[in-house]
Amino acid sequence: MATLESDNDAILDILIVGAGPAGLAVASRLCERSPSALFTDEEHQRYHWIKKHGHRMSLKCRKGGAVIPSSGGSCCSDAGGDAPPKCRLRYKTLVLDATGDSWMNRWNKLFATFQISHLRSPMFWHVDPAERDALLAWAHELGRQDDLVELRGCVGKEISKHLRKSRISKHSKHHSVVEIDERERKDYYTPPQAVFADHNKSIANRYGIQDGLIRQGRVQDIKYAKFPNVSRTEDLFQVKSEDGTTHYARSVVLAVGPANAPNIPAGIEGLSPAPGQWEQPPRTSHSMRITHGQIPDPAVQKIVDSGRTTNVLVIGGGLTSAQISDVNIRKGVTKVWHMMRGTAKIKAFDVDLAWMGKYRNVEHAYFWGAESDEERLEQIRKARGGGSIPSLYWKKVKAHMASGKLELRQKTRLTSASFDEASQKWTVKTEPPIDEAVLPKFDFIYFATGIEANVETLPYMQTLLESHPIETQGGLPCLTEDLMWRDDVPLFVAGRLASLRLGPAGPNLGGARTGAERISWALDEFLEERLASEESEGFEPEIFDEEQVAFVTGRNNRYRALSIEGEEEW
Repeated sequence: MATLESDNDAILDILIVGAGPAGLAVASRLCERSPSALFTDEEHQRYHWIKKHGHRMSLKCRKGGAVIPSSGGSCCSDAGGDAPPKCRLRYKTLVLDATGDSWMNRWNKLFATFQISHLRSPMFWHVDPAERDALLAWAHELGRQDDLVELRGCVGKEISKHLRKSRISKHSKHHSVVEIDERERKDYYTPPQAVFADHNKSIANRYGIQDGLIRQGRVQDIKYAKFPNVSRTEDLFQVKSEDGTTHYARSVVLAVGPANAPNIPAGIEGLSPAPGQWEQPPRTSHSMRITHGQIPDPAVQKIVDSGRTTNVLVIGGGLTSAQISDVNIRKGVTKVWHMMRGTAKIKAFDVDLAWMGKYRNVEHAYFWGAESDEERLEQIRKARGGGSIPSLYWKKVKAHMASGKLELRQKTRLTSASFDEASQKWTVKTEPPIDEAVLPKFDFIYFATGIEANVETLPYMQTLLESHPIETQGGLPCLTEDLMWRDDVPLFVAGRLASLRLGPAGPNLGGARTGAERISWALDEFLEERLASEESEGFEPEIFDEEQVAFVTGRNNRYRALSIEGEEEW
């Protein structure tokens, strides 16, 4: 693996901004020579065997009996046992992350804060580029397959009428008909967070991208231009961090999620600040900026520990709002008031099942065949439909409601809030109004209202937007099909901001993996010339020539082997 020893000793080939799922997906895919998107399981086995044992085998001529001895060793001698060959990053790469120097740092902290035991996504949504069922295989390898939780209500449309009627007769409740094939039932389980976290660590270890690759640093500005003091022949990215560090790179991958700072929704009297002047009011918190990473807030927890009555208000209609309400109640808060603008949507996933099941290609065909990005944006909004709650957490919400510890108010909007310094409590008003005799004063207010994904408001993108502008729709950039900023600007975008090219699942783990495939193809093509000079740049060359591997595994046209070195191919 090639890493940068100091800030100015070399120009980076790739700088990845963000060490979350999208960043890990891109980094690991750049290391993987036989991704599952291109190779079947059988081809994987053959390819790995050739890579591991290709130089250990002696070859014997059938006619003459002459033996060509093995060259000894293996191209992957560091891989022990029957493990697949250990790959390495082929480019000079650095990852910048605002929250830490390890993969998935922010993800893991949020899961710990919200005390989430299982993911919401299915088993085939992960960031491992080598195998579609890698996460399922990892759960079995750890012996934790029994900890997987079935996502009920997803599978069943393709079963026979007889079996469907039989199930209905045995179970009085008729399950809704959905678009998932019965044969795919094994996919519709969700893994424990611990299994998913261990799987991510195993991916980083497998590709050697665990240590020394990630640096903590918050990006301040990205500029693309010529910098004669660094290179006189090529345009480069200049990426400045808030700590004063400057990096130069030939390409940048923006893998930052929604990226913008969390804000309290506009239109709330006494809470909504002027644009750009927001500071967190006392006894409030956005779900993505939890104080001290603790729920309930330490100030509220002191009141709970003292045995006094506590009231907490949660604003939002998605899964995060349900998780915050659940944790507060389990930690001893007397009562939680949960308000949402619309009605509660109960969905297994963020996107509709039609985009994930047997007939997902139909939905994707409509999406990719859209005549404009404006039409794609409408399809994305329709498929995601705003915040939603999976049935597992909806059951918890209803249980808390039945116990009297949670008051759910749907189609209710917070209109004003005033804070009393003496009592340290909030007095709020709603639309439609709730009787003041019923509505208590609140010790704390949580806003689980999401984060706006708008590339035009990202502070560190303003320089690039001015020098190399592109069109946007709903704050999402209109990228090339390779997820590139423009054909002349090798800045690649992954995750939520690439949704106009990836589809409604772009912000999710499935979108991270799909985006990594496209970005890796484009980066390999863009940086192909750099590979030719690897030895001069200090890289260790491959022991087992890639051209030989391509020939033996049938990856390229085998007639290329008939070409004469230094001359044109036949």
